[in-house]
Amino acid sequence: MAESELYEKGMKLRRQVLGDEYVDRALASADEFSADFQKMVTEFCWGATWARGVLSLKQRSLNNLCLLAALNRQQEFELHLRGALRNGCTHDEIKETLLQIAVYAGIPAGVEAFRIARKVLAEEKAASATR
Repeated sequence: MAESELYEKGMKLRRQVLGDEYVDRALASADEFSADFQKMVTEFCWGATWARGVLSLKQRSLNNLCLLAALNRQQEFELHLRGALRNGCTHDEIKETLLQIAVYAGIPAGVEAFRIARKVLAEEKAASATR
């Protein structure tokens, strides 16, 4: 697959999972120094990996939550939790994933994951109430 095809496929999926607002902000903040990184993220993470099929977007989202919590990447965890909701992950699926995080990555990782999830779920509930 040509590089531009990977970029286009990746950009479509990146926007679907993370939302236009986040992607537009990330691209707008790219400068000469970081523009190549944004291109790499779009092509490699999204076009060459997320777009492979095989695993559903829900499965990929839940995998990401586990990995990001274990790596203590809180901002990315929050971003991908919102993506997991966009991908149709239920609150119960997210809760079960967070429980598994606590067992395998440690209670402190679970504490932080639940803290972030409670914040995001409350924000999403408030936003849906105003729609």
